[in-house]
Amino acid sequence: MARHDGRKANQLRELKIKRRFTKNAAGSVLIQTGATTVLCTASVESSVPPWLKGSGKGWITAEYNMLPGSTPTRKSRKVDGRTTEIQRLIGRSLRAVADLEALGEQMITVDCDVLDADGGTRTASITGAFIALVDALQTIVLPDPKKFPLVDSVAAVSVGLVNGAGALDLDYIEDVDAAVDMNVVMTGSGKFVEVQGAGEEATFTEEELMKLIQLGKHGVKVLTEAQAKALGKKWLW
Repeated sequence: MARHDGRKANQLRELKIKRRFTKNAAGSVLIQTGATTVLCTASVESSVPPWLKGSGKGWITAEYNMLPGSTPTRKSRKVDGRTTEIQRLIGRSLRAVADLEALGEQMITVDCDVLDADGGTRTASITGAFIALVDALQTIVLPDPKKFPLVDSVAAVSVGLVNGAGALDLDYIEDVDAAVDMNVVMTGSGKFVEVQGAGEEATFTEEELMKLIQLGKHGVKVLTEAQAKALGKKWLW
């Protein structure tokens, strides 16, 4: 398959991860996948939502937004349905690998702010948010210091059918042309957290679905290795 940017079908865009990008947040990461850039910051609060008070359990949540200048045409700061859906996805993905009892009654909010959007903003947010979360967890007092609140890693990537063929890590041009667009969220140990996929005025076969999932698995494996490299000695999985 010939892609407009010269990549192979199973090739990610160039990935750059910079930890501790900001000064004040407990954890911060600037993640770049091709021309998509997302700033992920993790903040810690010594409180939990009302429904968790007295439970001994903590909470991990996320907020997502695209800065007005992240797209060619100004993007309103108003929180819309898409934004709500994405930030819930990010939060679910992080909690899927968390032991909330080991966190104690503390809450961590990971804010994912898209600086430049060129496709794959939600998947880049999940991949970067996990790293920011790890760094934030290293700064807090845990009920049991021997029990780290994360049991696995998590990363995500987009896949799709473009011009009849599977492609990994779609940029905006490919995303617009894709007959099928899918997001694959997986743990470092190879378990699925979420698979979101839909045909864009098109249908797809079971065989095509499985090929896309295999592409996604390959992409997450590469992203997990990049997360491990970025975290160095803080990689525990």
